[in-house]
Amino acid sequence: MTIASPQTITLGPAGLTVPALGVGTWAWGDSLFWDYGKAYGEGDLQAAFEACLDAGLTLFDTAEIYGFGQSERLIGQFMQARPEQAIVATKYFPLPWRFSPQSVADALTASLARLQVASVALYQVHWPLDFLLSQPDLMQALAKEVQQGRIGAVGVSNYSAQQMRQAHRYLADQGVPLAVNQVQYSLLNRKIETSGVMATAQALGVTILAYSPLAQGLLTGKYTPEANLKPAGARWLDPRFSQKGLTQLMPVIRALQEIGEKRDRTPAQVALNWLIAQGNVMPIPGAKNARQASQNAGALGWELTEDEQAQLDQLTQGYRE
Repeated sequence: MTIASPQTITLGPAGLTVPALGVGTWAWGDSLFWDYGKAYGEGDLQAAFEACLDAGLTLFDTAEIYGFGQSERLIGQFMQARPEQAIVATKYFPLPWRFSPQSVADALTASLARLQVASVALYQVHWPLDFLLSQPDLMQALAKEVQQGRIGAVGVSNYSAQQMRQAHRYLADQGVPLAVNQVQYSLLNRKIETSGVMATAQALGVTILAYSPLAQGLLTGKYTPEANLKPAGARWLDPRFSQKGLTQLMPVIRALQEIGEKRDRTPAQVALNWLIAQGNVMPIPGAKNARQASQNAGALGWELTEDEQAQLDQLTQGYRE
């Protein structure tokens, strides 16, 4: 287990200790899947960045592909006003034409330039894609960057249990630990519990970074059959946002609301707290404005009872497959 205390988590074996809740920035600068430039803009995101830091949330997870570099640029810009307060994790995308170790170094150089930093705390492989650059060569290139001090730790994202074991072995050959595997995990997507990913991560000392921990807004309680709200961006294509999907979801939402009302917490805060309670898991919810950032931070500072955890576990058993 890599839990240092209920409020902090250590990324990988003997790695960096950070608050148990991070900040996902997929929506920062992205106008394809999300609605950047319409429903929210740069000013909203800067306020979200500052609210996160004010609340003690310091790890910001981004990627070169988010907004085609715009997410990294925005974070780099925001960090100038509050130097050395934020901890940055970003990701390398294994594009088909990146066929040499030098392409890894070049991609990292470009990310560091957009972020306006000399190094990042965590550098992750966005997807386990094999084109002309093999996984052993990729991991060797990443280990070299750790040794050169441009990245603090190596992580992967969307890797299966077997792929995670391979990456762990290739890195170990270079004397570098695998710190994290970033995967989709929420009360409405519990597949890592049955696929072997969760168990393998625990066995290897790899921390799970849970993206989409609020199921892209479904667990906030904002979307109900009665509200008739449509999510912005491409999310409306997800059948779970349909009238039928929301109706099926209501027992879970009601339970989150009931548990939250006892503690003066929101459904989203309860859902995030449940993930933290699983151990070895760091949720990274998104925040597009200061209000959302502050609300996310309210998932920390308290703990669900065992009975409350069991109730939510039982209600969402169907989402494990």
